[in-house]
Amino acid sequence: MGTSDPVAGPPRDLVGYGRRQPQVRWPGGEAVAVNVVINYEEGSEMSHPAGDGRNERFGGESDYPFPENVRDLAQESMYEYGSRAGIWRLLDLLDEYGIKGTFSGCARAFELNPEVAAAGSEAGHDLLCHGWRWEEHWRLSREQEAEHIAQAVASCERTWGERPRGFYCRYGPSVNTRELVAAEGGFLYDSDAYNDDYPYHVEVDGRPHLVVPYSLTYNDFQAPKTAANFLDLCRRGFDEYRREGEAGRPKMMSIGLHPRAMGHAARVNVLRELLEHMLASEAVWFARRIEIAEWWQGHHGEFRGEAA
Repeated sequence: MGTSDPVAGPPRDLVGYGRRQPQVRWPGGEAVAVNVVINYEEGSEMSHPAGDGRNERFGGESDYPFPENVRDLAQESMYEYGSRAGIWRLLDLLDEYGIKGTFSGCARAFELNPEVAAAGSEAGHDLLCHGWRWEEHWRLSREQEAEHIAQAVASCERTWGERPRGFYCRYGPSVNTRELVAAEGGFLYDSDAYNDDYPYHVEVDGRPHLVVPYSLTYNDFQAPKTAANFLDLCRRGFDEYRREGEAGRPKMMSIGLHPRAMGHAARVNVLRELLEHMLASEAVWFARRIEIAEWWQGHHGEFRGEAA
């Protein structure tokens, strides 16, 4: 099964549903299914304390080119803000509005701060496994990747209290990831694609496998220092999705948040405004990712555009 060739892997699909768009009906007839995703990675990024021999270059507030052979305490502390302060502000906000979202969580990050896993699980959010660490899967051998996936599942069972049923890599999968996720046997879906507004099925080793696409468009890292831009982009996106949904073409929208970025007070204030705008529309289903996956798995045969 599979290959070690880094440029092999599945064929591209540039057509998708095409003109045969699925006639989706969300559970309550809403126009848009919105999935709020908290990407919890703090502590699982590259760092000298973790034995990586280098600093994490991405995901903090600073773009200063710190030397790789010198420990970057500033970058480390920016990540720590997410786990010490930002995550609790985000959880409080979602709880205030009664919104259940999804934790895209790295197993190692939960191990370093298990209270976060406990709080997310107790609040009713679901878990999308974001790997063992916040690492680039394409750097791993096939054997290493399989080991890290198994390690992540076992770890999440301990900290979150149940195994994850979805999987999503940092940046992008390796050519082996989807096969390994499907072969593991306990995942309902993966989110390692950015190519549609609907879930869809692909064939993996002769069996249908569900993909629930993610989005980096409606993501706080698109405008981490200009929160108003994030608000404008997400609000415009939601309004257009709502128009399409009310015209009979309901879609899903993924909104990606990071505690070390969106967890700051000013950005949470912007997120509050966005959530209130969506709630006022009375056209939104705030859904956990597993709910979207289960709904699609159970009903996709009814949506013209995908065979049962």
